[in-house]
Amino acid sequence: MEEVFYKDGLCFECQQCSHCCRHEPGYVYLSERDLNKLLEFFKTDKESFIEKYCRYVPYYDGSEVLCLKEKPGYDCIFWDNGCKAYEARPLQCSTYPFWSFILKSKKDWDSEAASCPGINKGKKHMYNEIELSKYIYEGNIPLKKERG
Repeated sequence: MEEVFYKDGLCFECQQCSHCCRHEPGYVYLSERDLNKLLEFFKTDKESFIEKYCRYVPYYDGSEVLCLKEKPGYDCIFWDNGCKAYEARPLQCSTYPFWSFILKSKKDWDSEAASCPGINKGKKHMYNEIELSKYIYEGNIPLKKERG
């Protein structure tokens, strides 16, 4: 097995700066699990929720997938001096910053740290925990737009 730079763990503790939720464009893709959890949290039906909070965007494979809308200025639709859906937030949000492309190398990790003040600070997350978050992130497949 190739040795990874985080074999002894990585420090990360959210500083609640909300940079990852605001000010920059980006997609928060929703999987079936994410959508169901949000529907339950907001006590609403799928069609109403999608119309109010979601949009479909192009995906890497040429399909269109479900993601959260953004407010003007690129704030997440759920941002309001904090996350209105924190308890039901998508897996993409809850696994950050332990995403595959951020964990590719120490250089990529440190590059992400330039925009996230919680990286390399606070609680030490051990290798197995990091790998689990990465696995969950990779397996969280966005919902594709139904054709027809």
